[in-house]
Amino acid sequence: MLEPIKKNWRILLLLVVVVAASVALFAPQFGPETAPGENASEAQQGITNLQYGLDLAGGTRVRAPLLGHTATGVDFGGDQPTDVAQNVADELDGVPVRDVGANAEEGAVEVTDSSVTESEFQAAMDASGYAYEDVRSGVTQETRDVAENVIQGKINEAGLSGGSVQQVQSISGEYFILVEVPGQDRSDVIDLLEERGTVQIDIAYPTDNGTEVQEAVLTQDDFDEIGTAAESERGPGAYVPVTVRNTASDGSQSPAHEFQQAVVDRGFPSAYSSNAAQCDYGENPDDVSNPCLLLTVDGEVVNSFGMDSDLAASMDRGTWADTGNFRLTTGEFESAQTISINLRAGALPAELDISGQGTSSTISATQGENFRTYSLITGILAVFAVAGMVFLRYREPRVALPMIVTALAEVYALLGFAALVSYPLELAVIAGFIAVVGTGVDDLVIIADEVMSEGDVNSRKVFDSRFRRAFWVIGAAAATTIIAMSPLMVLSLGDLSGFAIFTILGVLIGVLITRPAYGDILRRLLTVR
Repeated sequence: MLEPIKKNWRILLLLVVVVAASVALFAPQFGPETAPGENASEAQQGITNLQYGLDLAGGTRVRAPLLGHTATGVDFGGDQPTDVAQNVADELDGVPVRDVGANAEEGAVEVTDSSVTESEFQAAMDASGYAYEDVRSGVTQETRDVAENVIQGKINEAGLSGGSVQQVQSISGEYFILVEVPGQDRSDVIDLLEERGTVQIDIAYPTDNGTEVQEAVLTQDDFDEIGTAAESERGPGAYVPVTVRNTASDGSQSPAHEFQQAVVDRGFPSAYSSNAAQCDYGENPDDVSNPCLLLTVDGEVVNSFGMDSDLAASMDRGTWADTGNFRLTTGEFESAQTISINLRAGALPAELDISGQGTSSTISATQGENFRTYSLITGILAVFAVAGMVFLRYREPRVALPMIVTALAEVYALLGFAALVSYPLELAVIAGFIAVVGTGVDDLVIIADEVMSEGDVNSRKVFDSRFRRAFWVIGAAAATTIIAMSPLMVLSLGDLSGFAIFTILGVLIGVLITRPAYGDILRRLLTVR
């Protein structure tokens, strides 16, 4: 029993790989993960678990830089990065410190407020007293990494299945954020990306000189738990349930206690002692009669509201901060959804320049379906072309048929891998599959030619000697291919990385699994002793 397994373990390994690929392709548990707000049928794109990228499913591609300016080679003079950011922000008129960042490791200071010009930033750096080497357009690597994670979070929270985000670099050295969302219209994707998503709570309160506003009483970082948007139970409108953090790591007051104290100081308990009191900020923002909470997104007030009398009383007693439960109310359910997405994903550290240097394109679902059809036809034609040439070359089914079956098993294994890791199939990946078929058959032809170069081979010892010679050639060719493709795989070159990844993976599967299995098949068919 063990002897046949030992002699044919390479063929058995190929069969195991084919079975594993079948499981990854068709087993429901390996299907695409369901994103929030999406049901399982929407996530599944067909009878297989394969996911299609923008080229084959249709959708929207957006490529845009992050707006900002960065001073490089900055001498911090022993100051902490937070102090450096504050000092530079003080020299920029109307720019909050959250839009200025300092990175000691990179020796860089950046401003991400799109209204600040390069000359204004240079003047602020000069006025702050920090020496620097140069000021360039763009932001730091750290900011790009944060932006990439935030945008991916926005896509996931919005339930846009299959969306991807990556950083790409142009020939001139400029960095762009590339966003691809299959199956979505351009307007929906642009609406999601154009907002930085900075959410905060302000307090507008009456004074002798009119309305004053206390800004950023609560910010995104102050929320501990964020619920999903829901319709209001008391009439029109919607809300997002949140929990304000009631602990502080540095020994100071927690955000919940600070918010509670601000509400009490601005007179909410007395103004809203009964539920009859109303917030009139929307009617007359410059002269409110009662304090109001302002829900602000990206600097614009999206809603203003008063406070329930029981909530105001609990804050006056000082007990509300123990739980920190709160509702961010909006006039429309869509606004509540947007706020929930922004809070969960976080705020973009810089604005995307979509309307300026950015570009966007849309592929319709019909066009994507046509691309899938054409790709399938191209693959079938490639297989028939290869099969025809192999039969013309050898005119012997026992040599040619295993060659074609082995090459197809290689592609099948790659499809199984793509399904297993949920890698979206693009035209470049399909091109990689076709390249794998070509290189794979080339290697199998080398094996067949070497084994049959000196006439029929009956001895397995002679076969093994000739096969080893052929395998050295194949191994050297595989190493050359891997070395040549590696830069395409690691560099940010968009679709070319998918082509390189699957070409390299196909070469490795070929060298480690399919070529040895083909050798064992030939050995069984061509030798008798």
